[in-house]
Amino acid sequence: QVQLVESGGGLVQAGGSLRLSCAVSGAIFSINAISWYRQAPGKQRELVAAITSGGSTNYADFVKGRFTISRDNANNTVYLQMNSLQPEDTAVYYCNAEDYGLGIDYWGQGTQVTVSS
Repeated sequence: QVQLVESGGGLVQAGGSLRLSCAVSGAIFSINAISWYRQAPGKQRELVAAITSGGSTNYADFVKGRFTISRDNANNTVYLQMNSLQPEDTAVYYCNAEDYGLGIDYWGQGTQVTVSS
């Protein structure tokens, strides 16, 4: 089992920044990739950024150049640094961990990000 706890969401003005954290615990050795997803009201959940156990990163086109995913192995935490936030970035942001071997996804409870214009 893997547990994910997100934090760092909040209310920010357009153009501002936030850093989200995803604290990972449990069977960390089994995780192959950790991703950030977001879901806005009335919309489907969408991938924002991902980082693999090997350190490779991947970003959605709509956040390239603005968001950065990183990890702190010593503290078992994955971060999402979000800069130049826009109202369309308003959503609940979820942390996701993938175990490729078992084909299991783990999800955190989500953290709300609200960007005012």
